[in-house]
Amino acid sequence: MTEHHSSAFERGTDGPKVIVVGVDGSDSSLRAAAYAGGLARRQRALLAVVYVQPVMAASSVLGVPVAETTDEIAEDIVAQIRDSAERLRGMFDVRWEFHTFRGDPYNGLVRAADELKADAVVVGASEQAGHRIVGSVAVRLVKAGRWPVTVVP
Repeated sequence: MTEHHSSAFERGTDGPKVIVVGVDGSDSSLRAAAYAGGLARRQRALLAVVYVQPVMAASSVLGVPVAETTDEIAEDIVAQIRDSAERLRGMFDVRWEFHTFRGDPYNGLVRAADELKADAVVVGASEQAGHRIVGSVAVRLVKAGRWPVTVVP
């Protein structure tokens, strides 16, 4: 009996090549980023750090500079990641990229995971009490069933 091995690549079967982590500056999202960084290092995968900038139409009516605020949050997240990467240089070698998307967190992460061809998605557990009733971004991602999703407490 001859054993036949296919040489075709199947996404996700050889371990993740791209791990998307959603980061919004919250403690749980930063823990998720640390966890995802460890996964990326062990799997030699690309870590795609994604910040979804909220789009709030009502804020423009009220005169609130939301875009400037969310840009500042994105810049702060990048600075934190660069600082951590620099401190760990030599000890841990992780390839990473930072991406921003606009929209609500769920749809932004779905679009990011699709566009970046994610093999896995990592998010922090919601810290908002209302999400137990309505459903958090993490629960919605799991229900989408398109990628393995890890929820970090």
